[in-house]
Amino acid sequence: MGHFAISADADLAIRLRRAAFNRALAGRDLGAIGSLLAPEAVLVTGTDSAVIAGRKAQVRVWQREFASAMPTTYARTPATVQVSPVEPIAFEQGHWLCVASADAIPIASGIYTAKWRRIGADWVIEAELYLTLG
Repeated sequence: MGHFAISADADLAIRLRRAAFNRALAGRDLGAIGSLLAPEAVLVTGTDSAVIAGRKAQVRVWQREFASAMPTTYARTPATVQVSPVEPIAFEQGHWLCVASADAIPIASGIYTAKWRRIGADWVIEAELYLTLG
């Protein structure tokens, strides 16, 4: 099995994990969200560049978001996945969208990059950086 096959397998695995993360957000499934994050995962928000450090902190943020009087749904759509040939890591880049849950009207959108790491058989998110464009 050459590097291309390993890279293609990793690309698909990461895209499937991203789809699972999107489903977890849509389903407000905090356990599933947590399972996709590395324990020390870091997220830098798109507008104010707030840093949310650690899986527990991110799950708490999502818990508050889901309880909001004006709930929203976020989705990330990967455009590219670059897998490292020398380490069990990868970069995902794509577009994100936030819509009002009640009527699906877009609220905000932009681009993002995510760093993934394979731990055992699973890929988990180590870091995400967002840029708000609209």
